[in-house]
Amino acid sequence: MKFWKSWPLAHRTALLFALVACVVMTSLGMYLYSAARQALEMRADYTLIGRVEHFRNLFHDLYDVKQMEERPALFESMLGNEQDVRIFRHIGEAPFIHVNPGNMTPPPMEPVEIGMPLTPNALHEGVRPDGVRVRWVSALAEVGERNDKVEIIAAYVMTQESKVLSNYLLRVIVAVALTVVLTTVLGFAILKRGLMPLQTMGNQAGEITPANLSARLLREDAPPELRQLADAFNAMLDRLEAGFQHLSQFSADLAHEIRTPVNILMGQTQVTLGQERRTEEYEQVLESNLEELTRLSRIIENILFLANTDHASLAVERVDIPLADELGKVSDYFEGIAEERELHFEREASGTSYANLVMWRRAVNNLVINAVRYGKPGTAIKLYAGTEAQGSIVVVENQCDFISQEHLDSMFNRFYRGDKSRNEFTESNGLGLSIVRAIMGLHGGSASVSYSVQQGTISFRLHFPASA
Repeated sequence: MKFWKSWPLAHRTALLFALVACVVMTSLGMYLYSAARQALEMRADYTLIGRVEHFRNLFHDLYDVKQMEERPALFESMLGNEQDVRIFRHIGEAPFIHVNPGNMTPPPMEPVEIGMPLTPNALHEGVRPDGVRVRWVSALAEVGERNDKVEIIAAYVMTQESKVLSNYLLRVIVAVALTVVLTTVLGFAILKRGLMPLQTMGNQAGEITPANLSARLLREDAPPELRQLADAFNAMLDRLEAGFQHLSQFSADLAHEIRTPVNILMGQTQVTLGQERRTEEYEQVLESNLEELTRLSRIIENILFLANTDHASLAVERVDIPLADELGKVSDYFEGIAEERELHFEREASGTSYANLVMWRRAVNNLVINAVRYGKPGTAIKLYAGTEAQGSIVVVENQCDFISQEHLDSMFNRFYRGDKSRNEFTESNGLGLSIVRAIMGLHGGSASVSYSVQQGTISFRLHFPASA
């Protein structure tokens, strides 16, 4: 089996074609050979029957036994084939005409009675020592007006038929062999040509490297059977290219994001160590370093959470969450920060949501933090939560500066913080909305964002599916 699998596909298929052709041609040849053999045997049977019936009629009309005994040579040459057997005798006596060139012994036979027609059922099978088949028959005949009974024993030796069948069998064997050879050669040639599109696709795939992920298979050059494979392969390449670009961008953003607090820590520490300082100055530096370390810790925590959601099948334990109570706790928690930004909350909630409580709070908190951070002073942050036919929704809406569709499409990307006007708060690391989308993915839900030009509001919508 291992040796068979190591063969090229064209070789294996051509060999299978040859085996199929061999089986089909052999079966057809044997069928035709069997049909020809049956036809020749039937012809021999009726020839033998006809000649024996001729003898019976001739004996009845023209001769008596004495005349037959006086002129045996006349009957010795009447059966035809010189290998044939013709024996005439009185019942229980020695033959008075005996022609048996091969000295064959007749098989035990019951002679056909006078007046009974000869049929193929009356014939008996025999074989000469050299393998040639022989057909035997025995019949009684009346001779002359005295109604003397004579037993006729005749045999037809199928010498010519055997030669014909041998030649025919040889031709069948030659035809099968030629068919197998031609099928193998032609099948291999056709398969090599037919599999050229696969070779072309393989060459095209070989040109794809990490530095050339934009190359694609040309589906127009492929036959219809391979276009689906080309489409699937190209779709896979699209996903790989997008993932590779995303990973490259993520690595660059991560390095940039971590570099800032690290540089601050190093700069402050070097400056502090440059000369002798008072205890209060050391405490200020340590407090500043602690803030930067906290920021680094928060970034690492968020990255680990996103990595787990990307590469692990997390089992999310869900419960029924009372939306009014939980949304009230969120607004109460951020009320002080909102007042500092001259913002206030308007909330409306009813029903329950089927979700993981910790993750639900984290997703909603991230949206509220985003609204507090970028909301226009003196406006309201509207919080809405409710149920619908397919689950529950949470909507966080606030007024803000104009946001283009391009920025809306990128808001859930990792490390995205929009333009400079929306990036004045350095405590944002651009991972909050990415975590929201990851949480919704774990729940089988969705997160979306829209901007109303007329009202100047941005609206984030979370959809949690209903319980199964």
